[in-house]
Amino acid sequence: MLWYKSWMETRWVFLIGLLVASCVAASVVLVWPKVMGLLPLAATIDPNGKLGQEIRESAAQVADYRSYIVSQWFAKNLRQIASLFGILLGSGGLLSQAAGGAALFTLSMPVSRKKLLATRATAGLAELGVLTVGASLMIPLFSPSVGKSYGAGETLLNSMALWIAASVFFSLTFFLSTVFTDIWRPLLIALGVAIGVSIVRPFLHIAPGYMVFDATSSGSAYAGDLPWRGLLVRVALSAALLYGAVINIQRRDF
Repeated sequence: MLWYKSWMETRWVFLIGLLVASCVAASVVLVWPKVMGLLPLAATIDPNGKLGQEIRESAAQVADYRSYIVSQWFAKNLRQIASLFGILLGSGGLLSQAAGGAALFTLSMPVSRKKLLATRATAGLAELGVLTVGASLMIPLFSPSVGKSYGAGETLLNSMALWIAASVFFSLTFFLSTVFTDIWRPLLIALGVAIGVSIVRPFLHIAPGYMVFDATSSGSAYAGDLPWRGLLVRVALSAALLYGAVINIQRRDF
């Protein structure tokens, strides 16, 4: 009953996210030939100016198929999509339901508040994982259509690392949903944090692998050498936020 209820509350966000992410992943692969056709133009640009240097650097990142997939899908599109839908999946909860009166039915169930939140969090994280990994599998699936290949094992490793990173945003929104009684403030605050981190990230000089909100803080992750320290930090932070959400709900008087 609890699992079904959690699914009903989040199914459309999950399905839309999976569809959007899968379409974007497929399009990243399918535009590869056009990108290769534009690369010769980058060599004719004056490298002395700042814009010319940036164009040259961007061209170098997509010089081969593997680096193209890493830079355009894992380091950019998937990171943004997973973070956004992690925030959307983490929103809502008992407090927003209480504001509309729907929480009375939920609280009348013969289960503890801890189990209610644990089921909701587990279901949301599972949906985020399926979204992240499922969409990424479009890369090895569509790669033969452009005469290339991309390993399924590397795809799974990279997408799982990004799922762990995006789970921090899910957990942050989930926690904020136990602080505020409306659905909008948790969403806006979490989005603000995501945007703020993306802005300041290039200016932060910290040890590789420790960037909490950045799923691509270690380029070696894409060579199969995952940034385990950073991943452990993200898992610990997500667990702390989810634990804080449980404490908030247990103390709340509905």
